[in-house]
Amino acid sequence: MAVCQAIPYGFVAQLTRFGFICTMMSMKTLRILGIDPGTATTGYGVVDKIGVTPKMVDYGTIETSPKKEAAVRLLDTYNELNKIIDQYSPDVIVMERLFFAKNQTTAIAVGKACGVMQFTAAQRGIPVVEYTPPEVKQAVVGYGNAEKKQVQFMIQRILNLRETPKPDDAADALALAVCHAHAEKLRSI
Repeated sequence: MAVCQAIPYGFVAQLTRFGFICTMMSMKTLRILGIDPGTATTGYGVVDKIGVTPKMVDYGTIETSPKKEAAVRLLDTYNELNKIIDQYSPDVIVMERLFFAKNQTTAIAVGKACGVMQFTAAQRGIPVVEYTPPEVKQAVVGYGNAEKKQVQFMIQRILNLRETPKPDDAADALALAVCHAHAEKLRSI
């Protein structure tokens, strides 16, 4: 039975009734914008999924002043998110689904920020996908109860970064984008 000894980048080995064959994969790029929603700080991470490989494009935060009224902070987030969408033209936006919250006031404020972000995506015709923190941890680390440091370590390795992305909000946004890249890989099988 013939086996591909070395599989070049962009090819995939498939087991057929004739043995293993190497075929060219589709190299369509999917641009994913991961968002870790917040009122004071919203993390974002842009990842390109090329074939089956996620590649970091950019990451950062949207920050709003606590001295401003809540409605103005949401407007600031809306405006900054539109700039990011204009700059990177994502195919999909991935957000953290509120899983549970110990502080009800914080949960409501973050829920409002999520609404603004989903509205922005809908206004632009960009699909939104949500994942819970355990789903992200499972996709990135392989364990749904992984610690934040483990997720950050894996993001650094998966995206081939020299150091752990900072701040945590941006690292979480990259994790969301990588989670979706992995989920898309599973959907295509």
